[in-house]
Amino acid sequence: MRIAVCIKQVPDAEGRLQVAADGKWIDEDEIKFVINESDQYALEEALTLTEAHGGEVVVFSLGPDRVQDALRKALALGAKRAVHLADSAFHGGDAHATARALAAAIRSEEFDLVLTGAQSDDAGYGATGSMLAGLLGWPHAWLVMGLEVDEGGGSAKVTREMESGMNEFFRLQLPAVIEVQAGLNHPRYASLKGIMQAKRKPVDRPTPADLGLVADEVGMAGSRLEIVDVAFPDSGVGAQIFEGDPATAAKALIEKLRNEARVL
Repeated sequence: MRIAVCIKQVPDAEGRLQVAADGKWIDEDEIKFVINESDQYALEEALTLTEAHGGEVVVFSLGPDRVQDALRKALALGAKRAVHLADSAFHGGDAHATARALAAAIRSEEFDLVLTGAQSDDAGYGATGSMLAGLLGWPHAWLVMGLEVDEGGGSAKVTREMESGMNEFFRLQLPAVIEVQAGLNHPRYASLKGIMQAKRKPVDRPTPADLGLVADEVGMAGSRLEIVDVAFPDSGVGAQIFEGDPATAAKALIEKLRNEARVL
């Protein structure tokens, strides 16, 4: 079984973020980057499946040279190879442009399964995996909390997280794209042996032309969505507590909603 895993490098959630000078994104110069949380679970699931069924894991990522750190970590954990879409033409794209680049890279090989995280911790579109499946013409499932591949690798049983604490169970024919939720498993740590082996594992860096794409199909040029401004939320003035019995407090709340908030 050959499994492709798409990972994204995102700013560390514990870092101190600042808006960049152009106001369109955060200043990336002084912050630490890590592998997106749900992508770590996707990688662990892929490694576990290949350990049970045989095969190999290939990781794909898109971004500047710093993304090499995320790919090398994935290789240290057990991935066989990595593909880095590092060409500047790939950068700055929305979910559709990114999915188009990843689909072209994945389509150039044969895979039984593609695993991704449910959404990224920075932009949080939650759409790249679904668009990737559409471009590949494969079935897919989002918010997956359980995955069992049948013997022979022809299909997989999927458990999806639904609203109101309910789960959905169904079966997908492979190949398919599975977008996993954080908490699916317990991601492993890289061993010293794995870290040393990762230095010798190949990392391919195809260009758009290598993948049969032109530059204006991917990255910022191929995007349908543009981020025009980012800003920190305005600080509030704090909560207001209404004194008195429930009837008195409710009356005061209604007056506030009617006369100040003007929502009634």
